[in-house]
Amino acid sequence: MTLELYELEGCPYCEKVIETLDELDLEYESHMVPRSHSERTEVEAVSGQTGVPVLVDEEHGVEGMPESDDIVEYLEETYGDAASA
Repeated sequence: MTLELYELEGCPYCEKVIETLDELDLEYESHMVPRSHSERTEVEAVSGQTGVPVLVDEEHGVEGMPESDDIVEYLEETYGDAASA
């Protein structure tokens, strides 16, 4: 399983996602994006926008999910206790 997270250092929304990843004991590959939105071509190519965090989960067909609340909900539903129940 390869989860990828596009994030920005010091971003509180990214921290929220990282905390969830850690709580669920999930391994992920981190991609730090530039501070300048105009330089975030990689994350824009993945998700169609320049905001972070963005999650990629190829195993489940997620190619660039934005919005920290949506990502946290997705992770908990897909990998949390509810998923294994």
